Amino acid sequence: MDDMKKGISRRSVLAGIAGGSAVAMAGITGFPGILKAQEKSLKIGAYGGYFKDSFDKHIFPEFTKATGIAVESIAQPTGEAWLVQLEQAARAGQAPADVSMISQVSMLRGSAAGIWAKLDPAKMPNVANVIPAFINKYDDGSVCGVGAVTWYITLVSNSDVIGEAPTSWAELWKPERESQLGLLALVTNSFLLDVTAKTYFGGQEILDTEEGILKVMDKLAELKDNVQLWYRDEAQFEQALKSGEIPMGQYYHDVAGLAAADGYPVRSTFPKEGGINDSGSWAVSKASEKLDLAHVFIDFMSQPEIQALLSRKVGTSPTIPRAKTGLTDAEFASVSSEIEPIIPRYDMYQQRADWLSQKWTELIVG
Repeated sequence: MDDMKKGISRRSVLAGIAGGSAVAMAGITGFPGILKAQEKSLKIGAYGGYFKDSFDKHIFPEFTKATGIAVESIAQPTGEAWLVQLEQAARAGQAPADVSMISQVSMLRGSAAGIWAKLDPAKMPNVANVIPAFINKYDDGSVCGVGAVTWYITLVSNSDVIGEAPTSWAELWKPERESQLGLLALVTNSFLLDVTAKTYFGGQEILDTEEGILKVMDKLAELKDNVQLWYRDEAQFEQALKSGEIPMGQYYHDVAGLAAADGYPVRSTFPKEGGINDSGSWAVSKASEKLDLAHVFIDFMSQPEIQALLSRKVGTSPTIPRAKTGLTDAEFASVSSEIEPIIPRYDMYQQRADWLSQKWTELIVG
């Protein structure tokens, strides 16, 4: 995909969408007894930086307008740090956020720990729109998460510093990239094992065994001199990328697009091996006392109009079939790619969690 489909600005494609979407949402059902409750509020967690800013500007106000429920948005860290906070808070009977956007590895771990509230699909009719693969369930079949958005992690670069867009993940290993890279710091959110396996070992099958995983880690360790920053804070790398201080790395395609739309020399490239396709689910802390309001929020976010709004204004891919969204070919291409994606091996990250983290620290980031 050419650098973020230059002709498309997510901020300009639907310049008038706020008014139009409000009209479309006027007929929203399923909120009895809540629509007039102006004093009602929810704490909702979203990843910090541009991502949260875009929700604050384009999404949460529409929810409040339609339901009367105020939103206090919480900047949550990328990766498992937020899951740890939620687990600790749940044990204390507190909820730092009522609803959070949770990655798939964290959803699995949170499910195993039983920290998510069970959700009632009957209270969320719009959830029927969501592709079944994006519905998270406990072992007993009860719903504990609903697909919020999907996103891509791609190769990003500062076009002022790096003139030609990279075309392969192998670019990360090149000697001329010494001290130029910003990469996600955790084995469970960088998915660099999957990237390395696809780029150098013919596919992810090598990740079936610990012996194979160690071979992949050895190859990954070769790029350590090229890494200036292993980042946990999304906003930290975002600033360094925009300024050119760290001119290349892996980052979220949607956020890179927002930065480009704001005029920064940031581009996102889908490598020939594919971008990493990850997804986030809305999950509710068991410690939350606002489960009914959380149902209203998740139902609202599962509407086709809102999924389309997310693609156009936040840059995420929908969790409902594209045909329901009304997105044009160009709009869909701006948030996705026809190149076959790299789907993380969530099973591996769940089953070998402690061992992977130990070896990752020893061999890669230590």
